[in-house]
Amino acid sequence: RSRTVLSAKRSLGSVIKLLTPSPRYTDEYNEWLQSIPHRIRSLVFLVKRFYKQEWGEDWRSKFSVDIVNGSPGNILQFMGRPVLGSYLRVGLQSDGTGWTHKLRQDFMPSRKVQWEDDISASVVVPASVLKGLNPNYKGVSVKFVENCEFRFFQRPDEAIHRGYDKQAEHDLSVPPVFASNFEPFERDGITDFVEDALAFTEYTDPVQKLLRAVEDDEDCKFFMVSSKPRIFEGAPSKNPRYLQTDPAQLFPIERYLADVGVRLFRQVPADEPVLHPINAVLPGRRNNPPDHKAGIRPLAVYGPIHYQELPELFMDFVSSLTGKSPSTTGAGSEGALTKGPFNALVPTTDLNNALLSYILTGYEGFTSAAGYIGPNYRVDHDVSLLIPEIWSRLDPHERDPEALISRGYFEKIDDFEHKGKKVLGSRLGYRMTRAFTTDYFGRVFDSPDNVFNDEMLKPELQGLDDYVDGINNIVETQQRVAKAYLEDGSVNGAIPPLQAILHIMAEGSYNGMEADAPEFRAMFDRDTVLASDWYKARLDACQAREIAYLEREMEYIERARNDGGETTERVTEALGFCKTELKKIRTDEYRKELIGTIGRDEIYQG
Repeated sequence: RSRTVLSAKRSLGSVIKLLTPSPRYTDEYNEWLQSIPHRIRSLVFLVKRFYKQEWGEDWRSKFSVDIVNGSPGNILQFMGRPVLGSYLRVGLQSDGTGWTHKLRQDFMPSRKVQWEDDISASVVVPASVLKGLNPNYKGVSVKFVENCEFRFFQRPDEAIHRGYDKQAEHDLSVPPVFASNFEPFERDGITDFVEDALAFTEYTDPVQKLLRAVEDDEDCKFFMVSSKPRIFEGAPSKNPRYLQTDPAQLFPIERYLADVGVRLFRQVPADEPVLHPINAVLPGRRNNPPDHKAGIRPLAVYGPIHYQELPELFMDFVSSLTGKSPSTTGAGSEGALTKGPFNALVPTTDLNNALLSYILTGYEGFTSAAGYIGPNYRVDHDVSLLIPEIWSRLDPHERDPEALISRGYFEKIDDFEHKGKKVLGSRLGYRMTRAFTTDYFGRVFDSPDNVFNDEMLKPELQGLDDYVDGINNIVETQQRVAKAYLEDGSVNGAIPPLQAILHIMAEGSYNGMEADAPEFRAMFDRDTVLASDWYKARLDACQAREIAYLEREMEYIERARNDGGETTERVTEALGFCKTELKKIRTDEYRKELIGTIGRDEIYQG
């Protein structure tokens, strides 16, 4: 009562929360909220958005409509200017039309600077040796990722809709272009594109200029258009691809502005680097409904957002299980760990390093749904793109899993019985609840309670049999993949927490411990890992490797000089550098500095 709707002490987000039904409110209050028409609520939010304290009670005179044919029109105006709403597509309805929701009147999308795609290098560093980190994040170790590619391999699914994917239309219309699975048209067909005035004007300017250029170039023999995939077996290909030049190379100003903004906000001195460690891990998970004719089992058991603790998260990572994709023949294990020709390392090496980095940094994995939420709701990648917008508007303490669970924002999925058989629902971890949407989605939407219905928050409501089969599909795939690690002996190269995960995936238990055993969960505790002999051995191996490397470099320099090589100033400096570094790396102080890094994988010791 001390904060009225128009009070400066109450934010627009607070008003949205106040007027959104919530399980935290009484039934009577929720019933009253539901009686308010959406158009009235939207008008309240609009007035709140533009209201200034000096208006006092006179806000009504600032809003008006035109008079059309002697009657009030329908377009709201603020201070004589039309007020337009913005909308976001959250999914697709069964007839293919967009399923959209109105955004807050003050919504501005976060500016996304792409840093890397499929191939990258990463390093884990103790936070204590770094300066200028964001003080709101308390990680003892942090991870940095650097892109290794100049071009990204993109699949522009939405480019089939003229004018929708502006970035793809630009990339595919400006040379140089490397594309595949687009239909090649002979130049004689350019008339069909240019003279179709309605379709032509729907394209963005780059495509229009390209088509005009083809029309004027008599030497042109073939052309392609972003909206026309190759016709394969009588139908448009679902796997058009092109190589996109890294936007950071084309538009360095975005990265520069991001650096400058952070430098000013954190007050980082000009002679020190601006550091951008990973602050959130938000994988997208591709799901699919059952396709009984094609023999594809359901994999749409996840809600919009799930949190999984490390054991369950890495069971998913190990199995690399993905739903049916337009670029693959079906669902199954498909990912980096399944592409042997592209990765010569033993898979446990990547998994060891990844799992250890999660344990050391304390990063949590929140996965979002792509493709489908349950068998009935198609969302493509819309939800995966929405979640970063939500996350960028949450403070670090609001994203903390323990706080989210304790406040009822995420609920645990337990094992249950179905038709007399146990179903391992716990593999799905925790899922977002209605309370999370009502309290946090208001930072993006006008009506946060309507973004996801109950069938999306609880996919089992769409059909329990498909839900159970989807969970069994996950568990059986995890079992099959993990057994391969046991059978070929590569499990012996896994660090103990990973060994335990692989055995539980394959056999259901490890040394008598099941997945919910406190002793098993303790294996993923950071302090437990730091105190373990196997982790200390990784650090010793890392130190020994650095010593051996520098000794080898010094031996090479000395041998080259003794064989008649010229002793230049550069050679002398290199030799001096190696001697100084070697002296430092042999010390106990250097060994202590390695605590909080991933060390060196045991399989490569010796």
